[in-house]
Amino acid sequence: MPRYYGIYLDVQDRLGMVFGGDAHEGERKVNYLLECGAKVKLYSPDDEISDNLRTKADSGEIEWVNRKYQAGDLDGAWIVIVADTSSMETNEAIFKEAADRNILLNVMDVTPLCTWIAPSLIQRNDVTVSISTAGTSPALARRLREEMSADSCNCLRWANVGPVLRDARKKIRGEGIVCCPEKWQDFMTAEWLEEAESAAPDVSQDKLFNGIKSIACESCAPYGSCQRIETPMPGH
Repeated sequence: MPRYYGIYLDVQDRLGMVFGGDAHEGERKVNYLLECGAKVKLYSPDDEISDNLRTKADSGEIEWVNRKYQAGDLDGAWIVIVADTSSMETNEAIFKEAADRNILLNVMDVTPLCTWIAPSLIQRNDVTVSISTAGTSPALARRLREEMSADSCNCLRWANVGPVLRDARKKIRGEGIVCCPEKWQDFMTAEWLEEAESAAPDVSQDKLFNGIKSIACESCAPYGSCQRIETPMPGH
């Protein structure tokens, strides 16, 4: 089995194609592409498309082609998912076309034909955690996702206060304050987390901002040459 390189893809306004529109995997794949901002083109015969996907097609939310795969269908695609894997001949034909066009391809549960695999995902606010078993055990990935998503798991409590941290960071950068990541960690304590979960967001944000401001890297110009600060992103 290959060792997969973990990566997150920006599919915003890019064309994602899905082959197979059943009420389970096909619908799930289409919905997630839409949630991530992709334009979606679905290939599925009329007698196989789910009612929910038919409604999305009727409303113009997705483009629906009423048939299965034909050669040349991948023209213009940025990413392709094969949810209906019932025909190995079709799977292999899509794989060949995707390879020829250098298009990212996932053929569900047919790992040798995939150029990427879909991990089990946990999402909370702006935090996304992905779990992969390199395609060897989807059941294990699902169990880990369920364990980590449970209220009894403390590992994602920080994700609950992600919006507070995000807004504090914007405010700090907006005032030209430079602070090394290690100094952020000094204030992201268990006590602060408890307060942030129970107090008003602006109160915990102000406490974090004032703490970081008090130990800012005064020797560095804003976004200066210090190699240990976060690199500012364009537009942020």
